[in-house]
Amino acid sequence: MATMEKVPMLAEGYERLTADLKALREERPKIVEAIEEARAHGDLSENAEYHAAKERQGQVEAMIGEIENMVSRAQIIDPTTLSGDKIIFGATVTLLDEADKPIRYQIVGQTEADANKGRISYNSPLARALIGKQVGDEIEVTVPSGEKFYLVDKIEFI
Repeated sequence: MATMEKVPMLAEGYERLTADLKALREERPKIVEAIEEARAHGDLSENAEYHAAKERQGQVEAMIGEIENMVSRAQIIDPTTLSGDKIIFGATVTLLDEADKPIRYQIVGQTEADANKGRISYNSPLARALIGKQVGDEIEVTVPSGEKFYLVDKIEFI
């Protein structure tokens, strides 16, 4: 049997996923009620409420399955327990761009990524280029807008 690949994430990402899962499970009975109510209106072939409720039921069940899968494979990582001089998952990295402007990113799980908040997924092109690098290393990464060059200025585990 194939081994299940772990899904690394921070504790807050795990908590958010389990909260989302709880909310979706709580939505199930409401969807069933909506289906029953729509079914009571008669002809199902032209019943928009029935079709909308059935579609929502399919979406919710798919999301529940996906989140349950991630939660079951979660590998919760606390960056404050990590150390070292190489960039790894959970590290907060300060980079200098070509104009020596500092940019700070934390490498997080897929579900926690938010570039606007300085959190990038460990499997994004930039994070993949950063992992394993040390302070003073230069990296080149291809992004949709072209080639970007950065210098690793600082690595923190916070």
